[in-house]
Amino acid sequence: MDGPPENDFCSICHGNFQIPHQANCSHWYCGNCILQVWNHGSALQPCKCPLCRRQITLLVPSQASSQQVDDPETSEILKRIEGYNRFFGTQSSGLSQRVQDLPFLLRRLFRELMDPQRSLPFVIKARVYLALLSTAIYVLSPVDIIPEALFGILGLLDDFIIALIFFLHVGTLYRAILVRRYGGSST
Repeated sequence: MDGPPENDFCSICHGNFQIPHQANCSHWYCGNCILQVWNHGSALQPCKCPLCRRQITLLVPSQASSQQVDDPETSEILKRIEGYNRFFGTQSSGLSQRVQDLPFLLRRLFRELMDPQRSLPFVIKARVYLALLSTAIYVLSPVDIIPEALFGILGLLDDFIIALIFFLHVGTLYRAILVRRYGGSST
């Protein structure tokens, strides 16, 4: 699904989506509506999601929105969103923010890896697959930092930590791709 759910509406204007964007918390908004929420707050801080109150540090346009660049109004909103993403998408966020963003990032990454119409750079795909393979080998191998045979359930802790590191690494990698793609180039 590369757009808002059918029969859904923007929770800010309560109308049909106009230039829909998905926030890093997975909620959908009209591009102009979420920019208005940001404009009514501090310009130096990302706005908070009106539904879940998490900080919105990345706004990803739907595929249909990205293709409407010929319309001057749409083009202006997309440029403002790019500026927002460039400013807030690269700011370092805490571990809890990164963990909260994982479902959004991993869902989008999985769709992009499985869809032959979309293209991730080969190097990125290779890094994702290599990290996945390395993590799987470590989790499945009998050699552990904390062996399960000696420490029982506590021995699974190192496997959990390695898997979490994998997900955080892949999420950070894909987030950088999204910021570059939808935040324009800063150079």
